Amino acid sequence: MDEDTLIAAARRGDVEAFNRLVLRYQDLVYTVAYRITGNGASASDVAQEAFITAFRKLHQFRGERFKPWLLRIVTNACYDELRRTKRRPATSLDHLTEDGFEPMMLNLSSPPVTPEAAVQQAELHAAIQDCIGALPEEQRVITVLADVEEYPYAEIAAITSLPVGTVKSRLSRARSRLRDCLRGIGELLPAEYRLLDEER
Repeated sequence: MDEDTLIAAARRGDVEAFNRLVLRYQDLVYTVAYRITGNGASASDVAQEAFITAFRKLHQFRGERFKPWLLRIVTNACYDELRRTKRRPATSLDHLTEDGFEPMMLNLSSPPVTPEAAVQQAELHAAIQDCIGALPEEQRVITVLADVEEYPYAEIAAITSLPVGTVKSRLSRARSRLRDCLRGIGELLPAEYRLLDEER
């Protein structure tokens, strides 16, 4: 069944149809939640809560595109989770190993072929996630949607219920903060991604 058919069936109370929508979007929802919260357990909780909320509110869905509508619910659930935890999340290598989840933000190089390269890649991903986790919540959400999930400004505006201008300004401030943060991990970055002033 196509997505519109599944949504129509789910709105009539067909749980199996909604489960098929969950299967279609569960990886995306978890990835976005993980990037925003920086914590695997929190991301799982957010994903579960978001899908429960989506099922309960499906009668409010007015035929707009389903993915932005769902991601709006996810980002709101992330805000709620961050308010509950009252901390800035950070990812450690131990946490990545425990979760069995490898961040998917950047494809900076070909897959590592040596243990040393694998460790360096894991450290790089963890450091990038730490820099994302250090952003203010409103900037972190925009950054994940723009630079990790690669949504255009208009779609991010729809997901976050913000004007496009606000999306752009928050992203600009976030990128500036990330640039400053990444200066501290310059030695982990492949040469072609290092900032010019680090190579002088």
